[in-house]
Amino acid sequence: MNSADLHLILAALAGVGLSVLLIVKARLHPFLGLLCGAFAVGALGGLPMGQIVGAIQKGAGDILGGTGLVVALGLALGAMLQVSNGAGALARATLKLCPPGAAPWASLGVAMVIGLPLFFETGLVLLLPIVASAAAALPVGTSHAARLQVLLAAVTGLSVVHALVPPHPGPLLAVEVLGADLGRTMLYGLAVAVPTGIVAGPLLARITARGLPPGEPALAAAPSAVVPPPVWRTIAVVLLPVVLIAGGQVEGLLPPAIAPNFAWLSVASNPILALLIASLAALPLLFGRGALRAPVQGAIWTEAMAPAGAILLSIGAGGALKQVLVTMGLADLLVRASDGSMISPLVLAWGIAVCIRLATGSATVATITTAGMMPAVVAATGASPEWTVLAIGAGSVFFSHVNDPGFWLVKGYLGTTTAGTFRTWSMLETAISVLGLLLVLAGSRLF
Repeated sequence: MNSADLHLILAALAGVGLSVLLIVKARLHPFLGLLCGAFAVGALGGLPMGQIVGAIQKGAGDILGGTGLVVALGLALGAMLQVSNGAGALARATLKLCPPGAAPWASLGVAMVIGLPLFFETGLVLLLPIVASAAAALPVGTSHAARLQVLLAAVTGLSVVHALVPPHPGPLLAVEVLGADLGRTMLYGLAVAVPTGIVAGPLLARITARGLPPGEPALAAAPSAVVPPPVWRTIAVVLLPVVLIAGGQVEGLLPPAIAPNFAWLSVASNPILALLIASLAALPLLFGRGALRAPVQGAIWTEAMAPAGAILLSIGAGGALKQVLVTMGLADLLVRASDGSMISPLVLAWGIAVCIRLATGSATVATITTAGMMPAVVAATGASPEWTVLAIGAGSVFFSHVNDPGFWLVKGYLGTTTAGTFRTWSMLETAISVLGLLLVLAGSRLF
């Protein structure tokens, strides 16, 4: 490594370190902290100010242009599931049908289904209070550890699909940046997510929840007087965008003579169009004739837009930081480092995502930044872009701690102490990350 490469690495570390200090110590919003870090990285790396500004504008514009609509539509879909009480009805019905011993497994399954089209934080706020109520209603004599296992299984299900299965914004963005096949990434992601969720959720929770003192959740479900739609309608709404996106692979599997008749499936598989179709279909399915009433529409868009601004700003700033790092030449440095190296490009992608996750606390920022630095590495090494997307996603959830807003949100719903949250939530996130990487490495050798 020459002095120029060392200077580049130190500039990147200093800029990211500044972002961390501003977010964690100065309590700045991640949007401002990441932007300041982007300017610092460029200045310390010797870029002219005009080039820094151009890189920031390009990075933020590229990210928001490709992912902004997906985020907004996903939040709208989550708002409809919340306002209609559809997600709550699905969770309650599933947990009610299962015997107490199977409650963690039912909780994991419901969370993975409901979490497919939703942002992690949206799914958490939507689902966890309902699961907490179901856990509290388990038969008298059920231990506190058994009730906590139900909650931990739910957050595992939400986290594992958030990290590994498009159309979540993080994996979806990585798919676009790396030129991966979306349908294949979804199939591989589900193949990795299911066993990872089983191990990191119900099985690991038997160990981590044991012996923790009972606590009262600081956050609880808000009462809802809304009559929910039939459960089958909620399931249809949740699965529709996933089915549409996966359906885009059908045309390529058909004989050439009849494939053109199904070209519309490829068009509908575009994530933006798929989520738009799902959102439009959700209105009559979830609300019936009252879908277009002003109070219903107002409630939906109030719920959807409240978190949208903060999420979009943070994503845009993450894209800005990524582009400055790329403009400085960090991506080229990674190519040189991986050329002839014994380190697998999948492990390299995972490791970079882990470092950014630990520094910034954001899985989405970790995915955005890492994905932006990996295209040249993928091209130079011939690594599978689909498996690289999943390696990045696995790394992006490694060891959630105090600089992650999700840490405190989960703590509030679980009712655990800070130490107990490290033992349960942080450990399950680490298990998802490490096991996900191992399964990605194994899968990449088979397919």
